[in-house]
Amino acid sequence: KRRCTCIHAVLVIAITIFATILTCTVFHFRSRSQLPSTNQAFPEDFVWGAATSSYQIEGGTNDGGRGPSIWDTFCQESEENCNGDLGDVTDDHYHHWREDVQLMKELGLKAYRFSLSWSRILPTGMVNFKTGDDDTNIDGVNYEGVDFYSKLIDELLESNIIPFVTLYHWDLPQGLQDEYGGWEDRAIIDDFANYARVCFHFFGDRVKHWITINEGWTVAIHGYEEASNAPGLLGKDVGGTGDPYLVGHHLLLAHATAVKVFRQEGYENGGKSVIGISNSGDFRFPLHVESLDDQEAASRAIEFQLGWMTDPVYLGDYPMSMKRILGDRLPTFSSDEINLITGSVDFLGLNHYSSALASTPLNPPWWGGYWADQFVTLSDDPYWKKTAMGWNVAPEGAKGILLWIAKRYNNPNVYVTENGIACHETNFEQTIHDSERIDYLSGYIKGFGEAMAEGVNLKGYFAWSLFDNFEWQYGLSKRFGIVYVNYTTLERTPKDSALWYRRIIRSNGVEVFSSQ
Repeated sequence: KRRCTCIHAVLVIAITIFATILTCTVFHFRSRSQLPSTNQAFPEDFVWGAATSSYQIEGGTNDGGRGPSIWDTFCQESEENCNGDLGDVTDDHYHHWREDVQLMKELGLKAYRFSLSWSRILPTGMVNFKTGDDDTNIDGVNYEGVDFYSKLIDELLESNIIPFVTLYHWDLPQGLQDEYGGWEDRAIIDDFANYARVCFHFFGDRVKHWITINEGWTVAIHGYEEASNAPGLLGKDVGGTGDPYLVGHHLLLAHATAVKVFRQEGYENGGKSVIGISNSGDFRFPLHVESLDDQEAASRAIEFQLGWMTDPVYLGDYPMSMKRILGDRLPTFSSDEINLITGSVDFLGLNHYSSALASTPLNPPWWGGYWADQFVTLSDDPYWKKTAMGWNVAPEGAKGILLWIAKRYNNPNVYVTENGIACHETNFEQTIHDSERIDYLSGYIKGFGEAMAEGVNLKGYFAWSLFDNFEWQYGLSKRFGIVYVNYTTLERTPKDSALWYRRIIRSNGVEVFSSQ
């Protein structure tokens, strides 16, 4: 009898151990799809590119008639704001654009996504159109700035590189911030539309792919809630004066009004030119996949980020979860505004970097603000690695977020307009031989490819970033580039990841799957 009892005890222990291992295995492979067993190519017309933004790479802040932006002011106000760095020079692309395009050509890029500096084109942020104006005397236009971008666009086209142009990537003219508080005032809607009209007018004959706003979520939350980005305001629910939900509302209406200009004033070029918006889109897995509460928390977290800026342009209103939780703290669209904003994109730009696990908190948060509003606890899978930014490396989320978009918005055309990593680097050799970045990009491109294999309409992929650059509040301390930039000599050196990416482009993605 004692022998049977011992055997029984051993069996119980063995079963317990097996169950533990099984549970951990299931946890580790949470929603993780199987990679294709055979080589997989992307469509022949798939667009492979890399991305940058004006303030992060241009420099030349005092050259060519450019006016100041809120980022010039923010970085100058305190050494704590931007790691003690300034954007005055960065990569000095303003003076090295020709050699930079040559480098893009050598790397085989099919497209290049960059942004226009609003204050380089309209130094005060405003333009005054008058009857009888011709292209050489529009009041408020800085023609040196127009000429700079015109030459860049021509050089790209001569190199068979498609320009994808973003109108706004966070560098608001300081003049508009001073005049009426920038994105917190409705006046900015018309000023942005007029700025867009100027850009369409001067560049629309050559630029066929436009993006209005880059990451409205980041503008609102980091600029008007957390104070980590320009203009550096704390939200009114966390002790400050900023109103992130009002800012988000004005960003969306500015986008929609610019699209109205694009479509009604003939810049579609008979359907040959398209326009979209680029939105932040992290993915959230439920912490416990069988928990309905955690499933709802995961969905709610995505809705409070990606859905906030994307539901209105496809569905005509904010996510129901935001309307229910926020009540009258969330602005509403009038019937005319609903008509204006619904369908105001030809494609969605997705900026995707990371994922997290989501669960419902046990108790209501004692603090206020955006992160409390969504009522979600975020955590990490212990198997996920971390980037130098502290973000989770979770390539399975790349597939997850695209499938979420396809289901919610009736499978729209999507471009991944940003995806990349800041690596852990301690010396130059480690920076150049960036195997960590190759692993990251490879895993995420595979994830995006798997979503395409399931029918998602993904049209292109842009690595972030082409160059090491000014990483906003982190200054020059974080490097996302596939090309190394020496900030003293301004010498450019392609990293191993750049050479790897060139092979991926040449094979149209086949090498990503064949190397698994």
